[in-house]
Amino acid sequence: MTTITDPVIDSWYKDVENDLSFKVVAFDEGEDSIEVQYLNGDIGDYDIDTWYNSTFDFIEAPEDWSAPFGVVEADDLGYSDPDSHNKPDQDNMNISDILDK
Repeated sequence: MTTITDPVIDSWYKDVENDLSFKVVAFDEGEDSIEVQYLNGDIGDYDIDTWYNSTFDFIEAPEDWSAPFGVVEADDLGYSDPDSHNKPDQDNMNISDILDK
């Protein structure tokens, strides 16, 4: 099996033969270089010939894809939590406000 998908920056792939997931982080066609970051955080690169003669397949982003990137801001993950998680005002708190109705 050979790769039939083109490398796309910020897309995730899996090396089926070696069971490795990675994200394409840079692609320089002039330099014949595709730079990737593996799920464990390691950086690697492939040339065009190696890419198309490998067993890479497009995949969805892994659930914990941000792990190799260290501390990532919530806004960078592509979602945000609009809910407010403030402490209730304990002076005006009523038990009926807490219980399901």
